[in-house]
Amino acid sequence: MFLLITKYFYCLDPSLPKIIDRPISFDEQRIKLTLEYLESHYGIVQENPTILPRMVVVHWTAIPTMEATFNTFNPSTLPNTRSDIQSAGALNVSSHFLVDTDGTIYRLMPETTMARHVIGLNHCAIGIENVGPGVDGKLTPAQLESNVILINYLKKKHPIKFVIGHYEYQDFVGHPLWLEKDAGYRTEKVDPGIEFMEAIRKQIN
Repeated sequence: MFLLITKYFYCLDPSLPKIIDRPISFDEQRIKLTLEYLESHYGIVQENPTILPRMVVVHWTAIPTMEATFNTFNPSTLPNTRSDIQSAGALNVSSHFLVDTDGTIYRLMPETTMARHVIGLNHCAIGIENVGPGVDGKLTPAQLESNVILINYLKKKHPIKFVIGHYEYQDFVGHPLWLEKDAGYRTEKVDPGIEFMEAIRKQIN
């Protein structure tokens, strides 16, 4: 009954995102690793891996398909191929939302549960991953439209103060939201591209 009401509600208000729930695994191991990550990286000790979202971080996957991205995020532990961040903990990377090239939005986990997607800010950040970029090095117009609708929805639902591209995360070093305890834990990012973020900022409320 709830699903029917939800679908009808979306039809009445096209400004709301049409979200398909496709949860990744969040078993006892992932809960344990998330709590350990919160403590070791941010000094946050709590019983549940919850967050109060204060920002949205937009990414691209550098993985060509939605299915391959889902399969990458689904395991609880980080694969051996991620040697660049393996020393910072065994918790696998993930994101709250995944936007396919046709604009379809998938919710992979609750917005108030911590996902590992951005250094220093996971404790307060909702992550949106976009499948791509394509062969032209860009995300699609459909992805742009879905990101704008989704971000506007999240800004109404949560106390979101900042919307950034992944490439901008180091701008927050020294900001009160920056809690990373490991001064050597940094990676260089370019996603989701300056052009894409500029287009988002022109259209969000």
